[in-house]
Amino acid sequence: MLLEGKKHQDERGIITYNNDFDASKIKRIYTIENHSTEFIRGWQGHKIEQRWFACMKGSFEISVIQIDDFEKPSKDGIITKYFLAEDVLTYLHVPAGCITAIQAKENNSKLLVLSDYAIGEINDEYRFEVNYFDTYNQ
Repeated sequence: MLLEGKKHQDERGIITYNNDFDASKIKRIYTIENHSTEFIRGWQGHKIEQRWFACMKGSFEISVIQIDDFEKPSKDGIITKYFLAEDVLTYLHVPAGCITAIQAKENNSKLLVLSDYAIGEINDEYRFEVNYFDTYNQ
C-alpha cells in the first residue's frame, strides 16, 4: 500500500512530507544503496515483520509478492510493482507475509527502510533466489 507524500516549494526551498505516515510502530531504520542499476536485491521478506520504504535519492522499483508458504512458496505468485522517487516522501508499506525485490532505477539511489522489529528481536528473515519465481519478468 502506498502512502502518498507531498511536496511544497517556496522562495526558501523545498519540503517533502507525509503527514499520513504513522511512525509509532517503528523500532529500526536503515538505508539501502544498490551497487548498480542492474542489480536486483531480492527476494527477501518476513512472516511477522513489516517494512516501510521511502526513496531518499534517485528512484527505485520495488516488487512485492504475498507468500503462500514460506517453506516452499508457489513459484507463480502474483508480483505487484511499485515505483518510488525522491520528489515526494511517499512510503510503500509492505505488510508481514510478503517478500520484496528491490532495484535502483538511477545510479546513486538511496532507499530508507523502516521496520517494526529491532535487529535480533525475532528470527523472521526468508530469502529466495531472484529467479525463483516464474513470474518475475511480468
